[in-house]
Amino acid sequence: MPLAIIVCLLTILLSGPVAAAEAEPTETRPSQVDPEVLAVVFSGAEILHYAVSWSGGLKIGDIYMDIHKQQGREDAYAISAKVKDYGPLEVFYPVDDRFVCFVSGPMKLPYRYEVEQKEGFGKKITRLTRYDQDKRMVWYRKNKEEEQQFELTGSVYNEFASFIITRALVLREGEPIVVPTFADRKRHEVQVSLVNREERETMFGKKATLVVQPKMEFKGLYEKSGNTTLWLTDDRCRVPVEIHSRIVIGSLVAELVDYSNPACPELTKAKNR
Repeated sequence: MPLAIIVCLLTILLSGPVAAAEAEPTETRPSQVDPEVLAVVFSGAEILHYAVSWSGGLKIGDIYMDIHKQQGREDAYAISAKVKDYGPLEVFYPVDDRFVCFVSGPMKLPYRYEVEQKEGFGKKITRLTRYDQDKRMVWYRKNKEEEQQFELTGSVYNEFASFIITRALVLREGEPIVVPTFADRKRHEVQVSLVNREERETMFGKKATLVVQPKMEFKGLYEKSGNTTLWLTDDRCRVPVEIHSRIVIGSLVAELVDYSNPACPELTKAKNR
């Protein structure tokens, strides 16, 4: 239960199908991505910290993310995340999960994804996914099981890479953009839409935000009862300041509580926070 509650905000953000794949796969095009925003996001020194609560009240964990330059490979970056439970859950069911997604190229597509999950007392799970975007192939291995191979119809992101590339999309109301995502052993074409613009209280004070929703029709790790919603700052930094995901037994809320990016000095923590 703690793992599903805390990790789901990372592992299901854009991992669900919206429709059956068409004969001609839809790709996220370079013209649909804002190069200025992408440069800020992939400055090589962005750090984000989210406090995760259940139904906006009880804090149940923390998510720490950072995006840094990957040494030894040109134009490659690592998106790292660490998930820790909080409070009573830490005593009864400790969680220490780490995720690293390596991306490269102008569209920041993944080429390697490593997962290490330590849950409960003594339980450890490792997962490795490798991507060959040119050959449209994915290889997946869990623990020491035999590696599985999957053929794709087009390029793919994964849950981390799709979450990050969504920040740089050129979104307009009524014009969804498809972000192809590999999840549940197949390629899904996830539609991401701008549903509203609104002012919202954030760690930076009151900010203009873009309200963004990936359209997901799936169960995933648990029974969902509504879409996931992201609030992104409406500026060149496009920082996700809040994430909501409805579930049958309430909702999950991730609120940004700490942020650092030298490429975005205009966003600083409000003094009254």
